[in-house]
Amino acid sequence: MTDNAPELRASDRDRERVAEVLRDALAEGRLDMEEFEERLDATYRARTYGELEPLTRDLPAGTAPGPPVDMVKRPATADEPWPGRIVGGDDSPSWAVAVLSGFQRKGRWTAPKRLNCVAFWGGGEIDLRDADFADREIRITCVAVMGGVQVIVPPGVEVVVRGVGVMGGFDHRENGVLGDPGGPRVIVSGFAFWGGVGVERKLTRAQKQELREERRREKLERKAGRREESP
Repeated sequence: MTDNAPELRASDRDRERVAEVLRDALAEGRLDMEEFEERLDATYRARTYGELEPLTRDLPAGTAPGPPVDMVKRPATADEPWPGRIVGGDDSPSWAVAVLSGFQRKGRWTAPKRLNCVAFWGGGEIDLRDADFADREIRITCVAVMGGVQVIVPPGVEVVVRGVGVMGGFDHRENGVLGDPGGPRVIVSGFAFWGGVGVERKLTRAQKQELREERRREKLERKAGRREESP
């Protein structure tokens, strides 16, 4: 980490890494619940690497995330929130299969360029909110037969839905929603027969926390305004 790195803005992924270290420390008894809640709250309020670093300094594997080399040279701007999450990868397709069972891809993982999902009398979840992307465009093919597959994308991702439902449902509500400049594009195709494929957009945990913080600040500001107006 260079001398000016603590001043750089941290990403949602950086905050989630710190939160994971704190959760492990709580499970191991290194932090009590009060300390954990205080540090977790500070994690989601942190804006820079310098604010994150003290939160895990006294914990094993507690080195706070530092910026990528190219980020030190040129920090990401509001128009380019995705450079650290388009990581590249193998072009061979990956599979997720649930037969009388279930599968789940969530948390920190790398979504491949091509992902084939099959649910037969079972269910699966593909959660891209905290994922890296092997390419700026990834293709997810879903086949649901008397089962279901749920695809969850974060804000800022462009979504194209090309699936068909036959005596079943294929969710097209997110089709055509544009994403952030430089953000990934997710194409969801396939078919559902006596089953369903859902495509929905959800906030990440960090974004939800930030939204709660904004609402809390607005509420405090309104209260302060009413006190100033009262005689």
